[in-house]
Amino acid sequence: MTTVSNEAYRTGSPRYLPIAEHGLIGDLRTAALVGTDGTIDWYCCPRFDAPSVFASILDADRGGSFELAADVPVRTKQFYFPDTNVLITRFFAEDGVGEIQDFMPIVDAEDSRETDRHRLIRRVLCVRGSLPFRARVAPRFHYGEQPHTVRITDQGVAVFESEGLSLALTSTAPLETEGPDVWSPFKLREGEVAVFALDRVGGEADLRACPEREAERLFDATVRYWRGWLAASRYRGRWREMVHRSALTLKLLTYAPTGAIVAAPTTSLPEQIGGERNWDYRYVWIRDAAFCVYALLRLGFTDEAKAFMTFLSDRVGLRNDPSDGPLQIMYGIDGRHDLPEREVPHLEGYLNSAPVRVGNNAVDQLQLDIYGALIDSLYLYDKWGQPLSSDHWDTVCDLVEWVCAHWDQPDEGVWETRGGRKNFLYSRLMCWVAIERAIRMAGHRGLPADLQRWSRTRDTIYRRIMSAGWSEKRQAFVQHEDDDVLDASVLMMPLAKFISPTDPKWLSTLDALGEDLVSDSLVYRYDPQASPDGLRGEEGTFSICSFWYVEALTRAGRTAEARLAFEKMLTYANHLGLYAEEIGRTGEQHGNFPQAFTHLSLISAAFNLDRALG
Repeated sequence: MTTVSNEAYRTGSPRYLPIAEHGLIGDLRTAALVGTDGTIDWYCCPRFDAPSVFASILDADRGGSFELAADVPVRTKQFYFPDTNVLITRFFAEDGVGEIQDFMPIVDAEDSRETDRHRLIRRVLCVRGSLPFRARVAPRFHYGEQPHTVRITDQGVAVFESEGLSLALTSTAPLETEGPDVWSPFKLREGEVAVFALDRVGGEADLRACPEREAERLFDATVRYWRGWLAASRYRGRWREMVHRSALTLKLLTYAPTGAIVAAPTTSLPEQIGGERNWDYRYVWIRDAAFCVYALLRLGFTDEAKAFMTFLSDRVGLRNDPSDGPLQIMYGIDGRHDLPEREVPHLEGYLNSAPVRVGNNAVDQLQLDIYGALIDSLYLYDKWGQPLSSDHWDTVCDLVEWVCAHWDQPDEGVWETRGGRKNFLYSRLMCWVAIERAIRMAGHRGLPADLQRWSRTRDTIYRRIMSAGWSEKRQAFVQHEDDDVLDASVLMMPLAKFISPTDPKWLSTLDALGEDLVSDSLVYRYDPQASPDGLRGEEGTFSICSFWYVEALTRAGRTAEARLAFEKMLTYANHLGLYAEEIGRTGEQHGNFPQAFTHLSLISAAFNLDRALG
């Protein structure tokens, strides 16, 4: 839990909460960030990649928000209702204690009217004494670019209408309009409840109140859903609470209609305050595939793994002709290919960290490592889930043939640098993985394949990495050929079973990485000064690399170091157990939040460390 002053709510300063001072709620189609001050300052409707309705986390003045808090000086604490994604924010004042229960009901996918509603419920309770509260609902549609009107109906429902979206706010407390916004001052005594429900609506027929009894019923149903889902987990290890919170977070980042998992539910939260490293992460990256499938299958969530594999196979190009060219590195949550990047200049960015970007031009990059991620995920699913179909095997063969013909091209690499293509070791490594995993599948199941060519190419890649990827000067494997720069992505070498985790060359590399890129337990991806990436500024440590480091130490037999590094990493989580993409110099969270990749790597590190400790 966290404790913060709520004076910010009353005085308007500071304008931005720290990124880590947020929790996430969602309905498996979209999500919202709720600050520890009770403000929803990020929400896109009706899905993850839709334009924002509330985006005050990107512009405190023009982004829009849903403020709800005690209207007196308070301390606040925030936690998740146990084993769920129902978020509780508590307010402690001189005269009373209150709380907000924030959640989005999970409804039957066959009830299209209810799934389209995307109901966001804020249930306010006074649990001790009495407290005055104040709500202010100030949507700013389409990243603040579209004006809207607001009216209150005869039934007391506030309807916000813009060109592309209409929302209805129902409340058991009286509502008043003020310009384009709605506000509500109210007071609760011990045992009293107020309910606010925000719905997407298509017309007057969709307007529906949410009385206290219905809100309580939906609260209970939402709790049952999350606890029922989590009960499928097979993890019983030492770090059960953190692993389960990571699993619940991954489920929140899942787009149920397709099974896609977004990299993060936000855009443009900066990797460096005041810098330009701000990206839109509300899409599906192919390289996440193997990590997602591994983590989900290991924990026992086979349905989620199957849904994600269906998304990959049906929408991401497994049935396309490989002669059309390389696979895209990312796709929309509905499988769309076109993700044009643009800037939103009228939003100032989090803590003035412009630009705010929508879309992602990295979609056009060449990143050869995705072939290894994709085929490794198919290999894992074939091994622990369901056998691949014959059609899918034919396409795997086509993909491997493409890799055999193109593996030695320079590319932009795993970190999506914008400084020109290079011969990155990680790209070579994952091309090796693509071919090696396909050979394993063919051998295990007796499937037809050009094993002679595949084996020859696999061995050629291996020799290339061992010679051109090794630096005698650094006594380590390096970021790319023809240089001596280190890169944390090489931590995947033993994890991908390319090299023995106790090989002398690997142990030397692990020591070099520890000296150059590790700070406390935190790991930098690379040094932008030594290896320019085409962007200005610096960045923090990359949390997925920190968990890779834990796993590499574990596999090298250095379990005491691994456990200490893992326990230290846990201290960098926020009060709810959530991680952004990066961690700054003083432990602050940077980048889009929460990030799926970080939570996937936490699950993998915990699982393998737990097994090594016995």
